[in-house]
Amino acid sequence: MSKVRVTPGRAVAHLALLLLVVIWTVPTFGLLISSVRDKDQLAVSGWWTSLTTVERSSVGVLGTAADQVEEGGQYVIRGNVLAEGSNETIVSFGTSINNPTEFAVGSPAQMRVGGEIIVSEDGSYVWTSPTAFEHDRVRLFYTSAVPPRFTLENYTEVLTSAGIGRAFVNSFTVTVPATIIPILIAAFAAYALAWMRFPGRTLLVALMVGLLVVPLQMSLIPLLRMYNGIATTFGGNSKSYLGIWLAHTAFGLPLAIYLLRNYMAGLPREIMESARMDGASHFQIFATMVLPLSFPALASFAIFQFLWVWNDLLVAIVFLGQSQDELVLTGQLRALLGSRGDNWEILTAGAFISIIVPLIVFFSLQRYFVRGLLAGSVKGG
Repeated sequence: MSKVRVTPGRAVAHLALLLLVVIWTVPTFGLLISSVRDKDQLAVSGWWTSLTTVERSSVGVLGTAADQVEEGGQYVIRGNVLAEGSNETIVSFGTSINNPTEFAVGSPAQMRVGGEIIVSEDGSYVWTSPTAFEHDRVRLFYTSAVPPRFTLENYTEVLTSAGIGRAFVNSFTVTVPATIIPILIAAFAAYALAWMRFPGRTLLVALMVGLLVVPLQMSLIPLLRMYNGIATTFGGNSKSYLGIWLAHTAFGLPLAIYLLRNYMAGLPREIMESARMDGASHFQIFATMVLPLSFPALASFAIFQFLWVWNDLLVAIVFLGQSQDELVLTGQLRALLGSRGDNWEILTAGAFISIIVPLIVFFSLQRYFVRGLLAGSVKGG
């Protein structure tokens, strides 16, 4: 059996690929774990501690003088410092915020306002004093062990929030046409640039390549002002689905034409020439031969465009607005976070809800993805 020789270049390539997989997988896995964790635990510890019991410091309020009872000449106050239904266990406690681990569970501790208190692991306490209590409010500081807890409450909170269902529909309304329209236009343009001879063709190809490096942020406001002027002239609404469809089409066309043109230019020339000899027109060749053969490249760009438009927030806010009837899913999830953005449980659950549809699209077309990219990158005409 012959041995496969691993060259240094191949080893480096494999290691680089493995590194990229780890860089993408680890944060995604952490996001998934965080999305099903209890929101209180998520706020105090990282996802890598989700399978271990963690300790945290907290404070509880003891009963007041009104809760005391007399038992055998002693005044007693009973209660529990943990919330009802809590799965925490007390590890240690203290009477000062500076030392919440001063006393072990089950050991007696002298209180500053008088009396002696004993705290159990389940949070229950017995506070006794030979004289009557006269205090109003006393706090007890403790350290508790919190076992891991996983729940779907974060997803329930996001899915049941007002506006999420409408935002899903709005995202589909924006994404589907904004994916189909540039594909239709780019397919015709790519065929013309690849197989038709006309003056200025090379200049158009160079211009298209140059547009690939134009930042979206630089052209966003000029494009919006131009569209607003056109809409005002014809009495239309500047904040409409038509505007965002045209915006995404404009931003996606350079990449679409570049990818499809390179792919179509690599198709066998003999097929085109034989079709022309049989009297077929350019449209017939394009519709019956080029389009079916270019499906991998079309699928590759469809994945790119769908993922970009679905996850877009900036263009949607600028061209569509922020009303509930127009807000897309990314905008609605941002609104749920609030002005401070500290609701991590909503952020993590919302992130996975938002990628469900893109994942379905990617895995449905992924067998064409690499074929389309590689064929379009190594062939030209």
